[in-house]
Amino acid sequence: MVKKLLPLLVLSALTANVHAATPPDTLIVAQGLDDIVSLDPAEANELSSIQTVPSIYQRLVQPDRDNPEKVTPVLAESWQADPAAKTLTIKLKSDAKFASGNPVRPEDIIFSYTRAVTLNKSPAFILNVLGWQADNIASQVKKVDDHTVQLHWTADVSPAVALNIISTPIASIVDEKLVSANVKDGDFGNAWLKMHSAGSGAYKMRVYQPHQAIVLAANPGSPAGAPKLANVIIKNVPDPASRRLLIQQGDADIARDLGADNINALSGKPGVKVISIPSAEQNYLAFNTANSANPLLNNPALWEASRWLVDYEGITKDLLKGQYFIHQSFLPVGFPGALETQPFKFDPAKAKAILEKAGIKDAHFTLDVENKPPFITIAQSMQASFAQGGIKIDLLPAAGSQVYARVRAHQHQAAIRMWLPDYFDAHSNASSFAWNDGKSSTVAGLNGWKNPELNKATLAAVAEPDPAKRLDLYKKMQEELQHNSPYVFVDQGKTQIVVRDNVKGYQQGLNADMVWYDRITK
Repeated sequence: MVKKLLPLLVLSALTANVHAATPPDTLIVAQGLDDIVSLDPAEANELSSIQTVPSIYQRLVQPDRDNPEKVTPVLAESWQADPAAKTLTIKLKSDAKFASGNPVRPEDIIFSYTRAVTLNKSPAFILNVLGWQADNIASQVKKVDDHTVQLHWTADVSPAVALNIISTPIASIVDEKLVSANVKDGDFGNAWLKMHSAGSGAYKMRVYQPHQAIVLAANPGSPAGAPKLANVIIKNVPDPASRRLLIQQGDADIARDLGADNINALSGKPGVKVISIPSAEQNYLAFNTANSANPLLNNPALWEASRWLVDYEGITKDLLKGQYFIHQSFLPVGFPGALETQPFKFDPAKAKAILEKAGIKDAHFTLDVENKPPFITIAQSMQASFAQGGIKIDLLPAAGSQVYARVRAHQHQAAIRMWLPDYFDAHSNASSFAWNDGKSSTVAGLNGWKNPELNKATLAAVAEPDPAKRLDLYKKMQEELQHNSPYVFVDQGKTQIVVRDNVKGYQQGLNADMVWYDRITK
């Protein structure tokens, strides 16, 4: 029955409209997918791809669904840590298999980590935290026996941090035998995995048509257990109003990213319910300090003035209607040690004085922004509020994938970006906003900003064994970046999605990769 139904589902997903009354064994999700660059877990680093990867891939360990501070085994059965030797010895589940039917072996773990580090795509910096590089990874991950693998790291981090790092999407385990059969020109199967899957998750890829739809089919042999529904269709619906119409009419089961106005319009409507979920999502303005076309971007006076030209209250309360709240530091509320002070407010006069003191006249810059809420909303507000302080902003709206590409190519002057931690540890954010070794594609690296003292502070904090002292180090780092960096931290989100009232068992957590469809029933 499933084989007969799938071609019809694929056709349905790729046409303009999904027919009303979604099939009982199929979940249809309406959201934007234009930000996706790749669904290869070694490359996926955009919101939509990170939300999708957990359905088709698993890691050795992953954050607990109900308590993300706790790391739980998935493909691992157990592990032993040796802090002095900087090793984790991990025993694999003996019966774990990929969707292909191939068993999960130590060779698959070695291959997965080796390809992720060697390909060195956008999220590779996460594994680099362990000291893993292309020239040493072969000696860091070793087979002990047919069901045991040993991980070694050279960096000065604790086993707890190492576990958090291998719980991230880039540490997903891929099927070496299947991927190797699809390697071209030594690419570790990257071109093939952009649009196919080779995982052990609850679902496997049936079809991925960029900018149109992702169609997933159940993997009944998943080590996590068979999912409740046979199929998941994630349909690209760029217009939030169209997503609202689909969910309201019953043509979709879940709708994401509707925006404040559509959420408010649906609240209390029959047949649907609005779910609010705490989120670690943060929006910030970043200046590319290495952009030679506009030297002003590297001037700390511009950064300081900009913090007084954001209409924080207007953005969060009036424009985004409470879906976001003001937050002005790099650790999100909900993470241990998050700094919740709000030292900045909209004050054009103060900003003008800062610019005048620095001798800055005719200030201007271009601003890359995704052409969808909340990003374009924030950018348009900034364009108006910065003008009151004498700074001209020219907006460059584009699809998410185009903005990602320009920022990764260091072509932007400034950009409105969203950040979600890569794992549930303060080092995830600190290592991106504060750390720049000149090689990694961290947020600091992408914006050409390097502060040697903050590099030292980042290393000291991740190595600190005392939990209280470690939190104090992160507090000091947050204060420094809050006042002296090319970032303006604007707000933190509350994820709001709309589901049909017959949808039960949906789970989503604080981080982007904490999205699960496998327990949903209708």
